[in-house]
Amino acid sequence: MALDIKVFKSVNTATIKNQMTQDTIKKLEIELWEAADELRANSKLTASEYKDPLLGLILLRFAENKYEEAKENLAKTLPINPRTKQRREATKEDFAAAGSMQLPEKAQYSYLASLPESEDLAEAVNTAMKLIEAEYEELAGILPKNYQDLTPEDDSDNNLLANLIRIFNSDSVRNAKGDVFGRVYEYFLMKLSMMGAGAQEGGEFFTPPSLVQLIVNFIQPNHGIIHDPACGSGGMFVQTAHFIKDTENKSVNQAITVYGTEYKSNTTRLAKMNLAIHGIEGKIANNNSFYSDPHELFGKCDFVMANPPFNVDKVDAKNKFLAEDQRLPFGAPLTGKGTIGNGNYLWIQYFMSYLNPTGRAGFVMASSATDAGNAEKRIREELVKSGNVDCIVSISNNFFYTRSLPCHLWFFDKGKSKSNRDKILMIDARNVYRKVSTTINDFSEEQMEGLTAIMAMHRGEQPKVANDNAWFNEHFPDGKYQDIEGLCKVVTLEEVAEQDYSLTPGRYVGVNIDIDMDFDYKSRMEILHNELADLNAEANDLMNQIQSFKL
Repeated sequence: MALDIKVFKSVNTATIKNQMTQDTIKKLEIELWEAADELRANSKLTASEYKDPLLGLILLRFAENKYEEAKENLAKTLPINPRTKQRREATKEDFAAAGSMQLPEKAQYSYLASLPESEDLAEAVNTAMKLIEAEYEELAGILPKNYQDLTPEDDSDNNLLANLIRIFNSDSVRNAKGDVFGRVYEYFLMKLSMMGAGAQEGGEFFTPPSLVQLIVNFIQPNHGIIHDPACGSGGMFVQTAHFIKDTENKSVNQAITVYGTEYKSNTTRLAKMNLAIHGIEGKIANNNSFYSDPHELFGKCDFVMANPPFNVDKVDAKNKFLAEDQRLPFGAPLTGKGTIGNGNYLWIQYFMSYLNPTGRAGFVMASSATDAGNAEKRIREELVKSGNVDCIVSISNNFFYTRSLPCHLWFFDKGKSKSNRDKILMIDARNVYRKVSTTINDFSEEQMEGLTAIMAMHRGEQPKVANDNAWFNEHFPDGKYQDIEGLCKVVTLEEVAEQDYSLTPGRYVGVNIDIDMDFDYKSRMEILHNELADLNAEANDLMNQIQSFKL
């Protein structure tokens, strides 16, 4: 059953005094992570074992900060009883209206941090989590209660849990306000994913921020129903919240209604905690999207976003729900044996079918899907003919933290302008990236802004680009869209049909070859030919020696 997360309300950050700067928050994120990770490195725990209790403490710390902030405000704003001349006591409902939980004393972080060493700290933290779940049934079963795993097995003073609680009880953390803890939670999720902490969940709980942000920037989810049928830890919803705060004059929960579905129970808990800590109201169902539509959202969504598991090969083609599924307008991608060899074109049809008549979708998909044959090709042809395919973006290797494979971002738009109805924007961004490390790439701010501007210009909108964006100015010096060889091209449906309905951008945008005019290509080729001739002569000599050898 889906649970309704309505614990922490969004707060307009403009009303928060002493708001931390972005640089200060970034510094705090790094300091907290390094301290917490050093503790883990000196323990016997793996990153996977550390993940849940660590993130639970962040939520607990955040809950007290919000509670103290709300208590201070309520002490000034609650009505005064004319008879007693005293303000009435704050109720649970008062705290909820102020964007906070009303925390029992033994569920408060400061209470836990001040416990003497003689107390069983792990049991006290477990009790705190149980007390919160008892007061707020929306959080029942979500909060971790395995803190005995963070206590020593012997009498040494290397108490991981006690030291971890101290880290989140520093002055800078106690005084943090606004969305600081949401940022910290996201940062910790990212770092844990980079360490492979989600290996037991197939590494699917976290989508790299660059890909999430590009999807959000392209589809602009600023109103209505938002759905992610493979929501992982809820990163699509969080980035949507950031987008709304930056662009809309209303709170997140006034602008959107969030629905997510996640198959892995542990990841479902991460998503619910993530929404709670960001103040996002939403319903997250622990279910299998292949065989269910738990929120009954067929044809109702304004926006769909997802990073589904790629190339799933064990989908039950005989499942009754699948056989009758209205989310498959072009049928299941059955093999000649009547099985489903790959689930990609189930996901792709689901995403389109959830959209209302003006809805948009953006999702990550395996690169193989743009050229897949057989039943997949038949379905892709129908998708193209529908006119709903808006844009395909090729992404290079190394954007994912635990996998190096390339991918594509797909975008649907059922509310396309008339002029774009029979067109698709192709972007080959395989050469657009910033190297973070030898194994990780992302988009720089300039590249992100530039790619977003390409989509805006394609739609006939004015791009929002900084004047000093060198990447954008190099490619679009007039500030207007134009096809760029090797980067982008707007193609017609007829052109796609001529390419046998391939949706691989590289087939359309061509290759941009940069020629270094100062390089002596002719001389270099002569050297290479001479080296090749020498190698061939050596190979012939060796062959003659082998053939002349007699046993």
